Amino acid sequence: MTANATPTQRSLAMPVFESFPRRHQQAVTAEFAIQPPGPAVPLAEADLADLPAPARRYVIRSGAVGRPRPRNVRIAFDARMWRKPGQAPFRATSVQYNFFGRPGRLFLMKARMFGLPVRALHLYRQEAATFQVRIAGLVGIVDLKGQEMTRGETVTILNDICFFAPGALVDPRITWETVDDRSCVAHFTNGPYRISATLLFNDADELIDFWSDDRPAESGGALLPMRWSTPAGDYRDVDGMHLAHHGTAVYANPEGPYTYGEFTLASIAYDLEGPIAG
Repeated sequence: MTANATPTQRSLAMPVFESFPRRHQQAVTAEFAIQPPGPAVPLAEADLADLPAPARRYVIRSGAVGRPRPRNVRIAFDARMWRKPGQAPFRATSVQYNFFGRPGRLFLMKARMFGLPVRALHLYRQEAATFQVRIAGLVGIVDLKGQEMTRGETVTILNDICFFAPGALVDPRITWETVDDRSCVAHFTNGPYRISATLLFNDADELIDFWSDDRPAESGGALLPMRWSTPAGDYRDVDGMHLAHHGTAVYANPEGPYTYGEFTLASIAYDLEGPIAG
């Protein structure tokens, strides 16, 4: 396009998209303005009285008791991702900010496919979620939003709390059912959305699996009902917290389990005052 292109010429040209990293940074900055950390409130063991026994032992084992209840967290991952079953994986990195006052999740993934940069942006704010993926910053291959999308991402919010902010499990929006001494069901309500998930713990009181039927799979730009699970392990102690360092994301395809992501924890930081550059 030339500098003196007419309005008609501009309207026919390739649309100019705002970059996902810029949009992610803007969303994070806006969320910190709405939800500053606020005063720290230590989590006491007595606060866990309403949790089922396996969840209560897990929160204690995580090291959350005696620490401030988390207000926000920044998590970075290294990952291997698969577009379809049977295809070769590609490597990716991601960073996300979660907020727990009014639940929010702001996730940005960077990768390369076919030699081209790929960016994925999940934004969950004020009970509304969007998911977009672009190649080379211009070609959109996924663009999802709406109630079904938001309900599914509400499962992801709960999943993040369970694995990476166990001190936030003491929340009136989360109610519980005991299954047995090593598993329980969590029901999470955020605005108009109510979802459920089953949590499985090992003999070391570590959370090793989480599954839900409330998070559909993306396929060809549509959402298909399918069980979603996140087996996890390789627990390590980091800054006083005992956390899973490796996990997978799996859909129960009718043809067989489809692992579309493997994630390794690269860094985690709680109760930030604002965004971290880079």
